[in-house]
Amino acid sequence: MATGPNVNANLFEAERLIKAAKERGASLVVLPENFAFMGKRDQDQLALREEDGDGPLQAFLARVAKQQGVWLVGGTIPLAAHDASKIRAACLVFDDRGERVGRYDKVHLFDVCLPEGGERYQESATIEPGDEIVVLDTPFGRMGVAVCYDLRFPEMFRRMLDSGMEILALPSAFTAITGKAHWETLVRARAIENLAYVIAAAQGGFHINGRETHGHSMIVDPWGTVLAHVPRGSGFICCALDDDYQDSVRRNFPTIEHRRLKCRP
Repeated sequence: MATGPNVNANLFEAERLIKAAKERGASLVVLPENFAFMGKRDQDQLALREEDGDGPLQAFLARVAKQQGVWLVGGTIPLAAHDASKIRAACLVFDDRGERVGRYDKVHLFDVCLPEGGERYQESATIEPGDEIVVLDTPFGRMGVAVCYDLRFPEMFRRMLDSGMEILALPSAFTAITGKAHWETLVRARAIENLAYVIAAAQGGFHINGRETHGHSMIVDPWGTVLAHVPRGSGFICCALDDDYQDSVRRNFPTIEHRRLKCRP
């Protein structure tokens, strides 16, 4: 997606794409980070902040998951934080009955300066970080959930692997500059080193705040092969996840078992 400030338009587009993916055969759908809203300023999302368990964005995700009969990883939405001046960037997971089965709050916040593009980001000014990893039981395998900048911190995914991760859902909104340099490399690296499927749903295009996102949503298999991708703009990709193939790779190329060092909790 290339999300803008009109929430209703964004939700309409998200639902259209979810329905189209379902018609193609999808049982698990992953939306990008900030799928429902990208305003002119980061502070604008504070006006959309919802209490956990109650609000129109949460109701939308539950309704669409149930109506389409899909497991839905709901990108990120702004939920209330302990600090009243901030939000949590929360990724909610709903099952095919529309029941919420998981919540992950973005842990790593994008506070960086990109001199070559004259861009500066400070997510910590408006977002309160989470402090827990999330790995869920699903019909598709044990699924870890992470968001965008988390991708740069491999120790996080080793912790997920120790919790049995087989699939990683990764809603994102990489900038055009960082995405061009690192996006595919990082996505494929996380798949290869964890012998896991990675479903990376990304914002891609120009936004009203002047930001340009990289796009290139992709699904990568445990060998690091890009199975499908969509470059920019609005669209979806869909392909099968092969449990037998993953089992074969992990059995015949057992790098997970060969680890000598473990991440401390």
